[in-house]
Amino acid sequence: MKRESDTPSLILSGGCRRGWRPIIAGALEKLPAEYLSYLLENREYLPGKERLLAAFDAMEPDEVKYILFGQDPYPRRESATGYAFMDGRVDRIFCEKGLCKEVNRATSLRNFMKMLLVAAGELKCDDLSQSAIASIAKDGMIETMDELKDKLSDAGVLLLNSSLVFDGAANSGKHISLWRPFMESLLDALSAYDVKLILFGAHAAKIEKLEAAAKMEKIKLPHPYNHSFICLKEALELFGSMDLLFSKGLKS
Repeated sequence: MKRESDTPSLILSGGCRRGWRPIIAGALEKLPAEYLSYLLENREYLPGKERLLAAFDAMEPDEVKYILFGQDPYPRRESATGYAFMDGRVDRIFCEKGLCKEVNRATSLRNFMKMLLVAAGELKCDDLSQSAIASIAKDGMIETMDELKDKLSDAGVLLLNSSLVFDGAANSGKHISLWRPFMESLLDALSAYDVKLILFGAHAAKIEKLEAAAKMEKIKLPHPYNHSFICLKEALELFGSMDLLFSKGLKS
């Protein structure tokens, strides 16, 4: 199988926007031939070939203001969407008792939503309980994960994992290493734009070591899995400025 034909096939099946195609083509050429064949032929890895490049369908390259780097896709087929941090198993965010059960069970998402509520002045750090969230008037707020994803895209946040595939926890580090040349090429191509890197946790922080990353401003934060993320000043200022909580951009 020739790589000249592999690359267009992967780009087309991945669904990235047209502006990304030359950038992604160049980045894919940095992958080992046998790994590119694995990406094209394997049907078991998550999120699957059809969702592999989904993050690049959210905006054009010149619309990117931030790249939020996660680790790798969720380890469940219904959860892995091709977007970092966006759990496809979760639909509605708020329910009668506060955050919906699916959100409350997903520690990182739960903490991220609480952080947004604190940043908007709707929740206080001394009471982050479900009952406190239930008492908040939700008029005008986003209601679903898709709306949150769209708001992040509107803010110019590209939701990208350090590895675009997952096929078992034991292979996570291997895949992150294999994607490193791709990420180097991608960041080099985006260096012409004023793009900032948001690095969640230790694995994403490895992106900082890439040569191309040296040219970009980096915002290093603990992973939202950590409870301290909720009231962290840097997180509140960064994501609060993006106005992610309100669907119309305005408080009712």
